[in-house]
Amino acid sequence: MPTQKIKNRIIEEHAQQYWLRFQEACAAHPQLLDLQDKIKPLFGLSEFITEQCLRHPQWAVDICDALSAAPDKVSDYAANLDDALANVKNEDELLAALRQYRHREMAIIAALDLMNYQTIEVSLKKVSALADALILGAYNWLYSHLSSQYGTPEGSFGAQPMLMLAMGKLGGGELNFSSDIDLIFAYPEKGETSGARKPMENQKFFTRLAQKLIAALNKITVDGQVFRVDMRLRPFGDSGPLVMHLSAFEDYYQEQGRHWERFAMVKARILNPADNYCDQLADILKPFTFRRYLDFTTLDALRNMKQLIASEIRRRQLANNIKLGAGGIREVEFFAQSFQLIHGGREPQLQCKGLHTSLQALDDLGVVDSQTLTALYEDYLFLRKTEHTLQQCRDQQTQSLPDDYWGQAVVAHVAECENYDAFMAKIDAAMHRIHVQFNDLVEETQDSHGDDDSLFSKCADAWRLRLSQNEFAALFENQLPAQTAEDVCAQLENFRGHLRGYRIGQRGEDTLQKLMPELLYVLVSEKPQHAGRVLARTLGVINAITGRTTYLDLLLENPDVLRQLVKLCDRSEWIAHQIQRFPLLLDELLTPLYLQQQETDIIESKSQYADELRQSLLRIDEEDAELMMDAMRQFKLCQQLRIAASDISGSLPIAKVSDKLTVLAEVLLDTCIHSAWQQVKTKFGEPEHLEAGSTGFAVIGYGKLGGYELGYGSDLDLVFLHNAPKESQTNGKRTISAQQFYIKLAQRIMHLLNTKTLFGQLFETDLRLRPSGNAGLLSCHVEGFLRYQREDAWTWEHQALVRARGISGDTAVLEEFRRIRNAILCQRRDRDTLNNDVKTMRKKMRDHLLQNSQQGVDIKQCEGGIADIEFLTQYWVLAHAHEHASLTTYTDNLRILDGIKALQLFDATQCARLQEAYLRLRDHYHQLTLADDKYAEETQDLQSMRAQVSTVWNAVFMA
Repeated sequence: MPTQKIKNRIIEEHAQQYWLRFQEACAAHPQLLDLQDKIKPLFGLSEFITEQCLRHPQWAVDICDALSAAPDKVSDYAANLDDALANVKNEDELLAALRQYRHREMAIIAALDLMNYQTIEVSLKKVSALADALILGAYNWLYSHLSSQYGTPEGSFGAQPMLMLAMGKLGGGELNFSSDIDLIFAYPEKGETSGARKPMENQKFFTRLAQKLIAALNKITVDGQVFRVDMRLRPFGDSGPLVMHLSAFEDYYQEQGRHWERFAMVKARILNPADNYCDQLADILKPFTFRRYLDFTTLDALRNMKQLIASEIRRRQLANNIKLGAGGIREVEFFAQSFQLIHGGREPQLQCKGLHTSLQALDDLGVVDSQTLTALYEDYLFLRKTEHTLQQCRDQQTQSLPDDYWGQAVVAHVAECENYDAFMAKIDAAMHRIHVQFNDLVEETQDSHGDDDSLFSKCADAWRLRLSQNEFAALFENQLPAQTAEDVCAQLENFRGHLRGYRIGQRGEDTLQKLMPELLYVLVSEKPQHAGRVLARTLGVINAITGRTTYLDLLLENPDVLRQLVKLCDRSEWIAHQIQRFPLLLDELLTPLYLQQQETDIIESKSQYADELRQSLLRIDEEDAELMMDAMRQFKLCQQLRIAASDISGSLPIAKVSDKLTVLAEVLLDTCIHSAWQQVKTKFGEPEHLEAGSTGFAVIGYGKLGGYELGYGSDLDLVFLHNAPKESQTNGKRTISAQQFYIKLAQRIMHLLNTKTLFGQLFETDLRLRPSGNAGLLSCHVEGFLRYQREDAWTWEHQALVRARGISGDTAVLEEFRRIRNAILCQRRDRDTLNNDVKTMRKKMRDHLLQNSQQGVDIKQCEGGIADIEFLTQYWVLAHAHEHASLTTYTDNLRILDGIKALQLFDATQCARLQEAYLRLRDHYHQLTLADDKYAEETQDLQSMRAQVSTVWNAVFMA
């Protein structure tokens, strides 16, 4: 540690170095060199003063004059600035004038401080008064400028101002030398400007004014910056409007105001000259800030904020920070503001802004003894003096003690200490005394002193504190990889940034403050390697329910539900997205038993689903189609989640997953058909050809539905059939042909399936496999269906028929379809023609649908993929069913392959390999869907499976 003599030499060397540069700058003004005795010592203490004098040498005269004048007098900054702005003609000139005035006056304040010509109390007043003048000066010029263009917003008491609230130290008249300024803007009343050719809405006028004022102060130009402007304290933070009218302003603080906002409002000060509009704003803020009757939530909030300060000091290692460290400036301010919040509602004396005034009020009221308050204030002033010195060195916002010799020399010199060690002893003593008073403030609960190094404590601090990514990574260095920790930190910061936009009120925020540490704890303790990925998915869900306090409470009060959510989000992005879209699914997590589906057969599963759906629809009036549609969609979402959760846990094999998804679709389709029938029947009556209990109508399922192979989010390939004679009519008040009746019935079914409600779509449907495709009738007569299949259908349509089966409807129509299907599939076909047709169609499909991507493999359409196996089974059925009708019995690929093996139509070992490959590929496809991904990773195992399938394909089609 250098001695005081060396430190003084360091200051002198700085002074000499900059004096030589100043001499060069004064080549045209040699008389300025006469100021050497006064100005040169300042060059050794402040690079900021030096820089200003080098850019504006004549300012050295102003600085020296100030050193000779009455130092305690606060200048009339507003009047002087008005003179400086008198000839400003445009916004560019305004920005330049503001910055030059600010820098000159700040250089004078810094000189008086560093030479100890004025007290820190006077300095704080001057900096605050200068800031007030600069803000109001810019505002007045811009208001006048905009009014000349767009007119003046008029209100109940004349021209409306933009009301400006100064927050923090500026509000308290204690602004530090190099500080942000926290502002909130409001305007009195909605309406339009008057006095212009084209009036403008007041909201638009004041928004534009606010934007220009912020730019005038905050923008960095060649002349630098006036102040960094922070608007994040306004209602709804960054997501809220820059300025809002007083009615909305009042609604926000009555309904949405948070504890920390009450704390912030203690120092809020209206910058505008007093008038009726200012009184209206004050009347809104006073009851919000100072409550007449103390409630326990105030004490809890103060206790929580105190713990937060203590946690930040511990986690961020702020020992060198005289503002945020233990015993720093913040703790003194918190001490005073705490008493103001507790007692201010009943003691008007405490409804003041400045620290000294509030401490004096506490003394007058006997709340705290005089000796304690005097010592506390003296230590506070010493820290504020040090803070000013630190910032006046380079005009930088810092509260950290210097680690360089020059900075240490300056603070020790200005503090009039013998050396830096003596200065540090004085700092340590002051901060220790402050910290003792801080610790005695607000009695803490017994459980507030838990294990500071426990994982949960770290998670709580990680959420509550604004840690940097490096600090966050260091906190979890034993739990998370550094990159993962940085990713988690960035996500949390982004999530915090959006929170102010949610209208959740204090209760919702309190719940979220408790829930987020719990979430982090589960992530870090159970999913450390995937914490970043899982957090992103889980935060998607939290974002979706942040405005719904009930769901936040559900997760907070049920740790098992939270763990289950994290587990599902870890395994499936698709599930996370579903819960995000439909938070009602969180209720399903309350009963984990539901998420462990049993391996029941198809008939039992269908019976269970039908019974559950029937019970859920019992309370709904059949005529309330909208409510019924919502209920069916909720039912599907909940059952689908249960199936997916069981799939993820491994309690259901892939074949059973598809079975359950398929019969779920069948049950919902049955209900839609019944509902649609009743609705169309009510309007038109029934077709007159029908016998009692029959409908003459059936739904045929193709593709995955027909083959019991539905996946998550699969659409339904449907064909509608009926048996109505041409002459048949309906028997209702409004008579239509039976054919029209069945078309309207099909349309109604499609409406019930496809319509998107708040709970999404029940199913996306595809009717292109009906006779003549999109050009055909929605509902086809069974005889027309037979004729089309015999005379017009392409080979690929017969392939599709292999996987078609009757799903629901009239028994007679379903039996007729079964007979037609068997007859068509059992036709004798030319083997070479069939071979070529199937092979050609597969190539067309691959060319059209295969999505080549560097991200991975499209396992459905790739060579050796799922579609190749499906085409193989369809080919074998079409090639051999004329001799082996049993091949038409089943519609699913696995049982068709069983038939091929049993009939020895192809090598049994190869068929078994196809079955194994098909199951594994489908399972892989399901998992990709759950992960919300399209492509599989090209692994050696996948290559081997595809090669096996391709071997069979080549043996069948390339021989």
